[in-house]
Amino acid sequence: MFTIEDLFHYSEDPTITRFVPREHPSHPGLAPAVWAIAHMQAPMYYLPRDCPRIAFYQKPDSTEEDIQRFLGLSSASMVIAIENRWYPRLLDTRLYQYTFSSDTFYCLDKPAGYYLSHEAVEPIDVMPMGDLLAKLSQEDVELRMTPSLLPLRDALLTSSLHFSMIRMRNAQVEDVR
Repeated sequence: MFTIEDLFHYSEDPTITRFVPREHPSHPGLAPAVWAIAHMQAPMYYLPRDCPRIAFYQKPDSTEEDIQRFLGLSSASMVIAIENRWYPRLLDTRLYQYTFSSDTFYCLDKPAGYYLSHEAVEPIDVMPMGDLLAKLSQEDVELRMTPSLLPLRDALLTSSLHFSMIRMRNAQVEDVR
């Protein structure tokens, strides 16, 4: 079992014994690092690695209008949207959860749950995730599927909600209507 201080990394490769700091393509201004995610935000990574996704949830200062517009009737604490074309990959992907001690990590973004270490890190545990759709259904999240993430991205950018846009470089670029 993990502790509240444990951090996670998700990979389709079950053989990693040491994580070495590397540059992040979406954050070129940051020094090379090992990235990890906190337990509360970990479901954002229960997806194929290259799957574009948008996760969003309420912040203390989110407006009632944005809460109703984006979260509507959902009782979930977080919504994760993916593109329809990734559904078959979601079903077929074998993902592994790596657990790290938080010793060498610092928090980069608390609402997003992102932690960084500038030192190499060895996992304290690795375990297969199994059925990812089942895993997502066991969390306090709602999974939404859409032909394109771009309209949601554009709308969330001006909202008062917290959002994480992951692997958007792989999002559907043409209009699919």
